[in-house]
Amino acid sequence: MKQSRLENIIYLAVWGLLFAVPLLSVYVRTVSDVNLEFNWTEVFIVWKHFAVYLALFLVHNFLLAPLLVHSHKRILYFSLVTVLIVAFVAYRYSSRPDRNDHHMPPMEKPLPPPSTKMGMEGKKPPFRHHPPPFKGDMKPPFKGGLEGRDAPPPFLIGEHEIMAIVVLILMFAANLGIKNYIRSRDDRKRLVELEKQNLEQQLEYLRYQINPHFFMNTLNNIHALVDFDPAKAQETIVELSNMMRFVLYEGNKQSVPLSRELDFIRHYVTLMKLRYTDKVKIALDLPDETPDRQIPPLILVTFIENAFKHGVSYKHESFIEVKVTVEDDTLRFSCHNSKADHPNEEKGGVGLANVRKRLDLIYGERYRLSIKDKSDAYHVELYLPLV
Repeated sequence: MKQSRLENIIYLAVWGLLFAVPLLSVYVRTVSDVNLEFNWTEVFIVWKHFAVYLALFLVHNFLLAPLLVHSHKRILYFSLVTVLIVAFVAYRYSSRPDRNDHHMPPMEKPLPPPSTKMGMEGKKPPFRHHPPPFKGDMKPPFKGGLEGRDAPPPFLIGEHEIMAIVVLILMFAANLGIKNYIRSRDDRKRLVELEKQNLEQQLEYLRYQINPHFFMNTLNNIHALVDFDPAKAQETIVELSNMMRFVLYEGNKQSVPLSRELDFIRHYVTLMKLRYTDKVKIALDLPDETPDRQIPPLILVTFIENAFKHGVSYKHESFIEVKVTVEDDTLRFSCHNSKADHPNEEKGGVGLANVRKRLDLIYGERYRLSIKDKSDAYHVELYLPLV
C-alpha cells in the first residue's frame, strides 16, 4: 500500500536528524577545542551503526508493518519480527571486536634496564623478591586478566546487545504507531467526506421532494380561482412568479439570507389569502428589520403550508397564526392553527417526518422543535440558530 506524503516527510525528518547528530557533535567539539581536528572517521563509525538500524527500519516499514496494519496478519508479523531480531543479535555478536579476547595471554610489561634510570649508573639493581619454584601440586598464582578463569560461553548477550534490542523494538513500535495514526487520520477524512456527500445527496433529495409538493398545491389554488375570480387569479400568478424566482435561484443553496426567506413567506401567505373568505383568520407577524443572517431555504414555509392544508375548514371559522421573532442570533418560529373536521388528504405531501430529517441533517442537536397536537388546534414552535 502506498505511503502518504505526510508519513514520508516524518520518516525523512527523523532519520535526517539522527544522521546529522554525529556531525553536529564532532563539529561542536572541534569548535570548542582548537587542538582538535574534525574527525570524519568517528562520524563514519556512528553512521555505520545507524545504517544497520536504517536498513532494518526499511525492511519493517515496507515489508513487515503492512502485514499487521493493513492485512492484520498478526502471527506472520510477529514471527518475522522475531526472526529479524534474532538475525540482528547474531550480527551484533559477530561484529564484536573483543569476542576472542579471552584466548589471548596476559601481557607483562618488561622492566627497563638499570642504566636507563636516573642515578642508578654503577649501582647494583635493587633486590627483587622472586617467588619460589612450584613444587608438587602447587598452582601458579593468578596473574590477572582471564587466565586461570573459566572461559565465557561462545554466545553471550551482553548489556550492549540488550540495549540494542530495546532500541530496535522501540523503533518498530514507533513505526507501527505512525502508520496507525496516518491510517486512522485518512479513515476519518474519508468518513467525513462520505458523510458530507451523503448529507448533500439527502438534502438535495429532500429539496426536490418539497418543491413539487409546494407547487402542486399552489397550482391547485390558481385553478380554483380562474373560474370565479380571474382578477385574483392574475394576482396569484404574479405572486407565484415571485416565489418561483426564489425557488429557482435560492432554493438549491445550502442557506439564504433570512430577509429573502421572510419575503418568500409573505408572498406565499398573500397568495393563500386570495383563496379564502373572511371565515379564515390569517395573522402573519414578521419582524420589520431582519439581521444579516442565513437560514436553510423552504423550511419554515413547509409548516405554514401544512397549516393551510390541514387547518382550514369550509364549514366553520378557522384561524392560522404565524409569528417569527429573532433574539440573540436565534430564530423563533411559531405556527398555531385550527384543525379541520376533514383535513385535505391529497397525496404527494412530504409530511413533518422529512422536515425533521432535514433539520437533523443540517443542525444536528442545535435546534429545538416542539409540536402540540390537540383535539381542536395544532401548534408548532421551532428554534433555529442563525449563522
